[in-house]
Amino acid sequence: MNFTYNGSELNQKTVLGHPSGLYILFFTEMWERFSYYGMRAILVLFLVSSFNDGGWGWERSEALALYGIYTGLVYITPIFGGLIADKFLGYRNAVILGAFVMTLGHASMAFEVFNDLFLYLGLIFVIIGNGFFKPNISSIVGQLYKTEGQDKDAGYTIFYMGINSGAFLGILLCGYIGENIGWHYGFGLAGVFMFLGMLQFYYAQKIFGNIGVFENDIYSEKQIDKTSNTNKKISSKIIYDRLSVIVIFSLCVIFFWWAFEQAGGSMTIFASDYTNRLLDGSGALVFKIFNSLITIVPMIIISYIIYLLCLNVFSVYKISSIFLISSFLVIWLIIIWMLAREFNNPSTEVPASWYGILNSFYIIVFAPLISKIWQSKYNVSGPYKFGFGLISLAIGFAVLAYGSYNIQLGAKTASVSMLFLILAYFFHTIGELCISPVGLSYVSKLAPKNLVGLMFGVWFVANFIANTAAGFTGSYIDPIVENYGMSFFFLIFTIIPIAVGIIMLLANNKIVRMMHGVK
Repeated sequence: MNFTYNGSELNQKTVLGHPSGLYILFFTEMWERFSYYGMRAILVLFLVSSFNDGGWGWERSEALALYGIYTGLVYITPIFGGLIADKFLGYRNAVILGAFVMTLGHASMAFEVFNDLFLYLGLIFVIIGNGFFKPNISSIVGQLYKTEGQDKDAGYTIFYMGINSGAFLGILLCGYIGENIGWHYGFGLAGVFMFLGMLQFYYAQKIFGNIGVFENDIYSEKQIDKTSNTNKKISSKIIYDRLSVIVIFSLCVIFFWWAFEQAGGSMTIFASDYTNRLLDGSGALVFKIFNSLITIVPMIIISYIIYLLCLNVFSVYKISSIFLISSFLVIWLIIIWMLAREFNNPSTEVPASWYGILNSFYIIVFAPLISKIWQSKYNVSGPYKFGFGLISLAIGFAVLAYGSYNIQLGAKTASVSMLFLILAYFFHTIGELCISPVGLSYVSKLAPKNLVGLMFGVWFVANFIANTAAGFTGSYIDPIVENYGMSFFFLIFTIIPIAVGIIMLLANNKIVRMMHGVK
């Protein structure tokens, strides 16, 4: 039988034009991102909350510094996880191990109410587990496809939709429960679904055939169909040039994520202390309806994808399908409870963590559209995508700079319209869709197959640098606001990304030549 995709015979059945195995990875990654972003959404808020509110009462600078260290280390461990998977474990075992260790981490954080050490231990477990999970699940996605062109870019964009479906649900539910019920309940909920995601992957992994299985002749040609373009002999000069492009793209994303990751730090502080979140009367009703729509519509979309996937795989992978279906039934019940609870309140205070779901909501809505553009005649080169992404990110921060123009020097609170954050997250999301999933695809296409896991690790090292720098820069929000104003603070993240974006546009032709035909 002539297979269209790598993997098992069942993997040749498609869902929305992509192999079924992609959606096994889609939902596994979705639950991992649910746990990560759900916990991240409330970490800073928990740390700065008073003791009376169940928090630790830290200063903003201290909370943002820990946030930066944590989110930075989350992206440094993948270089070791990728290397270990390449040489010893294989991608699939590494994914399962990473998911289990992260489950332990989130469970530990839920026990912080008994002892502070549980929080730090939990963070360490999540950092280690992510190192095994993150680069290797991305590597499996890349090996599903035989070609190195537009289909793989589109596949990574769909995979990225899964990432942000999890982020959307995690921020929404862990954020709501953490802020309204109890911080440790929010941390614990994140771990429950990480565990269920691990089981769903474990019981369906045979759909990938030999992809990601470690052998002594690791990832040998017999494991990946010989018709795949990835097995062609290429010169050391071409390999060097392509690895150089990965480095260039990695340097580029440092500036992108440095600014973008203000979302979990300084932008969360801005949402909490400088944005008007109190609504009543018709304003509260409009928000409740809007919140219900942006919650239920993505859930319907994701549920439909589950339905299509189960049509293909349920007969063979019943246990995995049951874990997936039951997980979503629980999510539906929690969402119905949350929305009913809010509609019974006459007034509404929008949770500060709520604004974080906008990024994920926009991705769920626009990822299919962007995926289609990358598969059409309007597809542009990688450097152009990176340049446009950085410029779009800068526009989002320009919106925030304009919205905070009237905040006085040194102000600790303000009541800026939430519309500015809503617009900013839109532009940030469009920028993210131009860079992050495309970057994952290019690492997969440009790296030699025996170094894919390692190069994904290098890619995430750029994220480590960016996240650490983001937390460090964000920790200076108070002195910058006191001396120069909030508007100036956001202008920093406007000017630098737009400059790097222009450089990428100007360097397009040179970088494309160094890619030697990889599109």
